[in-house]
Amino acid sequence: MDLCRFHYCLSRLIFISGIVFPVMVASIGVNYGQIANNLPLPENVVPLVKSIGATKVKLYDADPRVLQAFANTGVEFIVGLGNDLLGKMKDVDKAQTWVKTNVQAHLPATKITSIFVGNEVLTFNDTSLTGCLLPAMQSVHTALVNLGLDKQVSVTTAHSLAILETSYPPSSGAFRRDLTSCITPILNFHAKTGSPFLINAYPYFAYKASPKQVSLDFVLFQQNQGIIDPSTNLHYDNMLFAQIDAVYAALAALGYKKLPVHISETGWPSKGDEDEAGATPDNAKKYNGNLMKLMSQKKGTPMKPDSDLNIYVFAMFNENMKPGPTSERNYGLFKPDGTPVYSLGIASSNSTFSNTTSFDGSSGSSGTPTSSQGSSSTGYLTISSATTVSFCSFCFGTNYMIPPNLFGHRLISNNPMHIPTFTFCLLTMREASFLYASNCFYYARQS
Repeated sequence: MDLCRFHYCLSRLIFISGIVFPVMVASIGVNYGQIANNLPLPENVVPLVKSIGATKVKLYDADPRVLQAFANTGVEFIVGLGNDLLGKMKDVDKAQTWVKTNVQAHLPATKITSIFVGNEVLTFNDTSLTGCLLPAMQSVHTALVNLGLDKQVSVTTAHSLAILETSYPPSSGAFRRDLTSCITPILNFHAKTGSPFLINAYPYFAYKASPKQVSLDFVLFQQNQGIIDPSTNLHYDNMLFAQIDAVYAALAALGYKKLPVHISETGWPSKGDEDEAGATPDNAKKYNGNLMKLMSQKKGTPMKPDSDLNIYVFAMFNENMKPGPTSERNYGLFKPDGTPVYSLGIASSNSTFSNTTSFDGSSGSSGTPTSSQGSSSTGYLTISSATTVSFCSFCFGTNYMIPPNLFGHRLISNNPMHIPTFTFCLLTMREASFLYASNCFYYARQS
């Protein structure tokens, strides 16, 4: 068995772009996926999480090894209940058994604060799955009430930005009309229980799809001209904040102005295939580093300047068993041996700790996606799944502000001829979802 030694930092300061700030003022979250056969043991992940100043971790399951390893660390956890379990969770007794085993058993030593029930369910276009979502959420909440845990553990679900029909300008954000009847009762559940609304957002896909039209500085939080929402006169200097505010606007349009929005996934790959523009260590460093910098400043979005940012970076590790393009396996902040994939400017120390994980997968993770470890059926999706949809590229390379519509609705543009030209290519459903919802082309040649 080959043993590795990790070198990690204990410093509580992060240095980004020459600016020093204490990470303790930020509430940084990180997604901890485990589709790999060479990851470190959970107890050896604890100092890595702390080294980047993260205070929150999101799991795609409720892995007892991880939850036990983080006991008495003060790190907050969101645990996942997979899509494949939604049907069973409609039964309150089964939901209560799950909560007892996967949540109550670890409290209070491990600080579990939320359960997300299902991942991106509404954009699967699976009516049976969609029909199970709210009843499952309600059953899990009822179980928490019965166990006296509802005041410390909330219930929510994570959505793709594809639930939006309109997102530019941000103030005109609106949910897809075909999903409104499903979303409204879920929003009512959030309002009654006080749980946050979770969104997965990836500006990376906007740049990947059209690198010549989408400003790299705009998506990487670099200095740029930005855009102005003509309805509110609010200025946006990055795409992620525009996406977040579009969600806030969509919530307000349905009468839920006060619901908090948390970004449950966002990130940037450090490596990709030849056709994956922008997937480089430097861009990943800028995206995640600048995002952490913004979070440390307690800077809200233009629409919600006084609201704290609650964002979970994707992901903790590169995961070598994930299917799909090369980028799928390269979203991690760390390599499996515990070394950073790229430097975020974290001050180092001479401290080390021993990792007893071997590269043959002896950490206990088989590397094969299972119902407990995050297969697609559990809701732990690859960022771009194999499902394909037709993509209209009418707006590629134009000055028009209306993005292509990826879900079959009528495409409206300001083409003087009012005759859009359709050119089709194939995108994965996940990529298409983010591109559509982010209206990534609204920044195209903005002057």
